Amino acid sequence: MTARKSERLLNLLIMLLVARRPLTKEQIQQVIYDGESGDGFERKFDRDKEELRSIGVPLELEGLDTFFDDEPGYRIRPEEWQLPTLDLAADEAAVIGLATKVWEHARLAGATSLAVAKLSAAGLDSDLAALDVVEPRLDAEEPSFDAFLDAVQARQPLRFDYRASSGGETTTRRVQPWGMVHTRGRWYAVGLDTDRGEERVFRLSRVVGQPRPDGRPGAYTVPDGLDLGSVVARLSPPAATGAVTLLIREGTALALRRRGQLVDSHLTGPDGSPDWDRVRIDNSEPIADDVLSHGPDVYVEGPEALREEIVQRLTRLGERG
Repeated sequence: MTARKSERLLNLLIMLLVARRPLTKEQIQQVIYDGESGDGFERKFDRDKEELRSIGVPLELEGLDTFFDDEPGYRIRPEEWQLPTLDLAADEAAVIGLATKVWEHARLAGATSLAVAKLSAAGLDSDLAALDVVEPRLDAEEPSFDAFLDAVQARQPLRFDYRASSGGETTTRRVQPWGMVHTRGRWYAVGLDTDRGEERVFRLSRVVGQPRPDGRPGAYTVPDGLDLGSVVARLSPPAATGAVTLLIREGTALALRRRGQLVDSHLTGPDGSPDWDRVRIDNSEPIADDVLSHGPDVYVEGPEALREEIVQRLTRLGERG
């Protein structure tokens, strides 16, 4: 998928998601397909609609006015779009899938802002709260993301330094990346470790420095029928279990709230204000990334190990700054 098409799909997705009313084909053409007209626009728009629907986006067509036979409009209802965890194989690393998980990632932030800005410039009302269905899951602590994504798309081998989970030993790995998976709150790269001759899973947060190309683009092929999620489930360590108790500022962190149960409300929070809720999440997946993505709006009461992880990661970020 070209960068231009990726940006157009992302803009279309955001515009239809935040628009308060269904948008006509003419409005979509003016905002998203500037300069396109006639059969060229029709073909491109039809392909884009099918691509969105093919990945599970509930793109609907409905009338604008129940009393008049007006041209119908397009929309995406946020309440009907709860996307599952996405496995990003090479051919599936489309920007729409990425948008659901890497909302604030630098590569996509510009396109996101552009979609909303175009909508406003056209005089169309928007509801930015609809973006809660695609809250961020990836933060700036994983700077190797772009290199792996590019390598997956180009079928280009990589060489990188990798820190082991036990002991902290760092070794150089040579890998043919097959795809990327977001699961248990983490990004993983799946591929063939060419030194060992076996498939391996690498957590991006353990990559040290920037990966380097280790061969030409198109140097390998991905195995037919590869199930990236199954590979990660089979090769990665089992997830820890346990309950997490959070203080969440009222009106924020909707995705975290949906995962848990409201225990108490109108509590005094860490900032001294009485507008906090206590939420309990029976957690079976790492949650630190989600907590960090909400900044000062979420406070961890327990368990202590999660609090310590949050503090350590914030400390490392502060030292980098």
